[in-house]
Amino acid sequence: MRHRAIESSRIDQIRSFIEQEQRTTVDAIAERFNVSAATARRAIGALSDQGEVARFRGGALALQRSPRELPALHRQMDQRAEKSRIGKAAANVVTDGETVFLGSGTTTLEVARNLINRRDLTILTNSMLVIKALIPATDVMVIALGGMLRKSELSFIGHPVEQALQEMRATRVIMGIRAIHPEHGLMNDYLPETLTDRAILKMGGEVVIVADHTKCGRVAPAFVAPVSMVGTLITDNGVPNDFVEAMEGKRVAVRMV
Repeated sequence: MRHRAIESSRIDQIRSFIEQEQRTTVDAIAERFNVSAATARRAIGALSDQGEVARFRGGALALQRSPRELPALHRQMDQRAEKSRIGKAAANVVTDGETVFLGSGTTTLEVARNLINRRDLTILTNSMLVIKALIPATDVMVIALGGMLRKSELSFIGHPVEQALQEMRATRVIMGIRAIHPEHGLMNDYLPETLTDRAILKMGGEVVIVADHTKCGRVAPAFVAPVSMVGTLITDNGVPNDFVEAMEGKRVAVRMV
């Protein structure tokens, strides 16, 4: 293996150094550990391959790991102002007459609340929260996709949902995500939901991810898809500039509200 020449203890020390500094350079690592720049680059490469750090030209960033997510009903007040702005902005990209898939989560719930008075919409969803929010909508057809109930999210997942998704198409998919990273992609922290998320992303049309700044630049255990599947990310103005630049470098349009 190409990283075998570097002692595992040294790589552990370099990982700790990167986590402490949060952002550092090849030159800083070389100076700190009295190694060559080539050795520092190999160490960064090894840690990047292991998913421990994110590399950039000339250095590395510590990965921010998302904490375990609380149930949806407990999260409704988290980042409430940011989610409200994101929900309104995402609803504004929807035009009357569209067929839109809305995923589960508290941010997509805000999107649904801003679509109640729209005309001639068809909303596909696997979220009980979205279904409930759209009950007052008089000119919105809601198609609910049922399956195994994930009680913490009040959403349906699993094979029945995935089969139904194969039969349907949407002009736009709007979904939340647990973590999004330019290099590591879209991620969640619940493995059984991963296949359902992948099926949602394949429905066609533009994929719009709605995620506040606490989800951006972070990682979670279960890989869902690369960011190349995302057309637009709608987030708040709390995201760091280097994250935005990296996402735009991946041809993802980033809207901060």
